[in-house]
Amino acid sequence: MANTPHGGVLKDLHVRDEHIHAQLAAEAETLPYVTLTERQLCDLELILNGGFSPLEGFLTLAEYTSVVETNRLPDGTLWTMPIYLDIDSAELERLGVRVGGRLTLRDPRDDQPLAIITVSDVYQADRATEAEKVYGANDQAHPAVHYLFHSTRDTYVGGKVQAVNAPQHYDYVAIRRSPAEVRALFRKLNWTRVVAFQTRNPMHRAHRELTVRAARMRHANVLIQPVVGLTKPGDIDHFTRVRVYQAIMPKYPNGMAQLSLLPLAMRMGGPREAVWHAIIRKNFGATHFIVGRDHAGPGKNSQGTDFYGAYEAQELVLRFKAELDIEVVPFQMLTYLPDTDEYEPINEVPAGVKTLDISGTELRRRLKTGAPIPEWFSYPEVVRILREANPPRNKQGFTVFLTGLHASGKEAIARALQVALNQEGGRSVSLLLGETIRHELSSELGYTKRERDINVGRIGFVAAELTRAGAACIAAPIAPFADARQNVKQLVAKSGGFYLVHVDTPLDVCIKNDRAGVYKRAIAGEIKGFTGIDDVYEAPVDADLVADITKAPISQIVHEIILLLERDGYIGDR
Repeated sequence: MANTPHGGVLKDLHVRDEHIHAQLAAEAETLPYVTLTERQLCDLELILNGGFSPLEGFLTLAEYTSVVETNRLPDGTLWTMPIYLDIDSAELERLGVRVGGRLTLRDPRDDQPLAIITVSDVYQADRATEAEKVYGANDQAHPAVHYLFHSTRDTYVGGKVQAVNAPQHYDYVAIRRSPAEVRALFRKLNWTRVVAFQTRNPMHRAHRELTVRAARMRHANVLIQPVVGLTKPGDIDHFTRVRVYQAIMPKYPNGMAQLSLLPLAMRMGGPREAVWHAIIRKNFGATHFIVGRDHAGPGKNSQGTDFYGAYEAQELVLRFKAELDIEVVPFQMLTYLPDTDEYEPINEVPAGVKTLDISGTELRRRLKTGAPIPEWFSYPEVVRILREANPPRNKQGFTVFLTGLHASGKEAIARALQVALNQEGGRSVSLLLGETIRHELSSELGYTKRERDINVGRIGFVAAELTRAGAACIAAPIAPFADARQNVKQLVAKSGGFYLVHVDTPLDVCIKNDRAGVYKRAIAGEIKGFTGIDDVYEAPVDADLVADITKAPISQIVHEIILLLERDGYIGDR
């Protein structure tokens, strides 16, 4: 039979409140409302369906303090992660929220009312203390600490919630199951011993071997329960990962394993998070839980060392084993033995035996460059899915961002580069000239710094979308401010290549090349705030290429840009 929920009762608020659903739905439309963040949406979904049992809402100050300081709720129940509803104090004031008041919590995707919270507490917390106690360090290299200081609102609201609607999902609906549904599945399949496996990464042969070993050791079945909520920034998107999981499921013996998705917002909290994950899997009915090496670890801190010890998470979960009432299955990292074509725990391999491993960094390099990925590491079906989602460089998009003064020649370079890339072929080429964007997208904007930044931001958005679609984008605005250029780079680099080219033509040459005479008007005072005359141009210090049309012909500058693209594999065959 399925494991007993944490705290003894599955707090399925949808079932609890079903008899008053119509009343709650009507009330939700009359109340002030808050639109949830993505993290809050994940948290609320698991509060409502019982995944966070015994919680029935967001933590009050007393509950928050107890969890942060002692890893327990005030009644002594083990709970390691603070779950709060953070809202801007100004927004609370605008809404007139007070203790005892009620708020509707709305889905940010479709504005549907999901729950009503009765406010029991409104408080502010010491973020530095939260970072130190929960994540082990006040170090913003930790993604949760960075989120805490840059994305979390200044005021926390605590109180119990009542269920109005479950969040509506349109992806992988058949394998998005609540705790009650997973428990029903176990009953239907007559599963009495279930090992749960947590992952936020694609699965390969080693993961399949690890989970099968766990099933053999504990005479159990396997629940593959990957996270499809918020994970670590930079992780592979959940659509790609779920396709990988679906591809790997037939590799298990028939009837051994099931796949079910978990809408969890991870905090990458290492040891504390491992205990939290065990509690969640217990609520879903699992009797065993795999805790691997560096479970839920975020990687390196700002000093370049790991935030947590490799097996620190296993140690903390084992410390709470008795009250968790879910058997922990600790595992060492598995390594491949080519001479026998098998995987073994690294601590069980005799000295001198040849082993092979491919790190996450090396895997990403091979995906980017198109280098081969051996079948001993992953299945061909998995590799195909990952290559579709991570095409090699010569199939990825990129942006060449030319910046410089008016009439510096950047537009001519951009047009010549467009011709060269069209001749190269292999992808569509789009040209975003400064004046074109001003006319088509930013005609209402003036030339203050804020308005210039908005204009450059719009160019960056379009460039990022084109890059994500695999196109070549050439942008040529003046873009005088370094922070705006950096924002564009960060936006584009998420999807492909970004090259900053500073067209550093001397001002006197720019004035001479200005057939429209705008420089003369600016010098005469007829135009105010003109870049290079009475407004600043912040010359890039991080340009990939610096060009000057007085020192090299446009054809040579274009050739140097092409060489940069070829060097990094975006054009040409290797």
